[in-house]
Amino acid sequence: MSDLVQRVREVLPSVRRDLEDLVRIESVWADPARRGEVQRSADAVAKLLTEAGLRDVQIVAEGGAPAVIARHPAPPGAPTVLLYAHHDVQPEGDPAQWDTPPFEPTERDGRLYGRGTADDKAGIATHLAAFRAHGGNPPVGVTVFVEGEEESGSPSLSRLLAAHRDTLASDVIVIADSDNWSTEVPSLTVSLRGLADCVVEVATLDHGLHSGLWGGVVPDALSVLVRLLASLHDDDGNVAVDGLHETTAADVDYPPERVREETGLLPGVSEIGSGTVPQRLWAKPAITVIGIDTTPIGKSSNTLIPRARAKVSMRVAPGGDAAEHLAALTRHLETHVPWGAQVTVTPGDLGQPYAIDASGPVYDAAREAFRTAWGAEPVDTGVGGSIPFIAEFAEAFPSAKILVTGVEDPATQAHSVNESLHLGVLERAAVSEALLLANLGSERQVAP
Repeated sequence: MSDLVQRVREVLPSVRRDLEDLVRIESVWADPARRGEVQRSADAVAKLLTEAGLRDVQIVAEGGAPAVIARHPAPPGAPTVLLYAHHDVQPEGDPAQWDTPPFEPTERDGRLYGRGTADDKAGIATHLAAFRAHGGNPPVGVTVFVEGEEESGSPSLSRLLAAHRDTLASDVIVIADSDNWSTEVPSLTVSLRGLADCVVEVATLDHGLHSGLWGGVVPDALSVLVRLLASLHDDDGNVAVDGLHETTAADVDYPPERVREETGLLPGVSEIGSGTVPQRLWAKPAITVIGIDTTPIGKSSNTLIPRARAKVSMRVAPGGDAAEHLAALTRHLETHVPWGAQVTVTPGDLGQPYAIDASGPVYDAAREAFRTAWGAEPVDTGVGGSIPFIAEFAEAFPSAKILVTGVEDPATQAHSVNESLHLGVLERAAVSEALLLANLGSERQVAP
């Protein structure tokens, strides 16, 4: 195995150059003006996979963003491993808030900064490094699937899986789109919360009124909305919606000082909710108001606002059903609106949670690879965020074993400004994946 580790290290400089080239492509599928960049990104990924020696490289789309599929056939009796990543990225937000240009990869203090350096173009780099380290001929079948709209909720993924089911069918699915416990300790993600969101609109008037003439008698919509949104939590910050599911989380230590360091919690601001941090992050529902439409301050006047609306995002604990949770949230909003105001709830996206039984020879092979690559025992963790497509993979390929790995760490700031990749983590993730392919192909490991 030491030779394989060395080969990973030898290919990493070229892999990093390829990663930097990918980061320079502004593949933001959520921005219609940059759909051409997403196509350019798919073309670049297809070229890299072809040059790496994969066969049957094709760019596919089923009414959505272009994805890339490439294959290396399995030797007789060997399993096939699907390696997943996505080449689309989140919008960069305000470039002025970045320390360096978001689409110009820049190294500082052992980290590579730029949008997509970690989430998830580093996943593509990890797959390239592992495949190149095996000289383009790993001891297992490899199918690389690089999606193009994950950051927009993967709306066409189910159609892609249906249209290319035979091509994508595999024994093991490695999803390189998650976190590690730290830059020195790897994680195997074994549970993920689901997602349900909606837009709630309240109305009190058919037109605005002078606040001096009618304030104190007629309710304004924004005050109604604020009170309604406040009812979603109790005074301790626990979710106060009836009928939501919660489960149990792994018993790992997550001290308050780590929470404060990783989140940038301001002095004097306390945590919310009850229970351990892992319980609140991984095993309980969470509700967040992520946007409000009302009169901007710069355009405000002494007027009672007739209508206001907000977007509400809910995370669903593993074992719960996203549709049922959205129904419970809708009932709460409809029954808790104050002063008889009219309320309309428009349902949004749904993504099911997922829990993995991470036992058996495939997971043993993964943990052995982690231990060798990182020199540390991997931690089984949950993820507070959502990767809804994992449930879709599980439904499409029910017999496949799913491994959720990643190249992120607590300082990555995925989706935020100054996203970055720890270059040491990239190396260890690539070594882990190369070793995993070797372990799954060895006589000691059995196909699932």
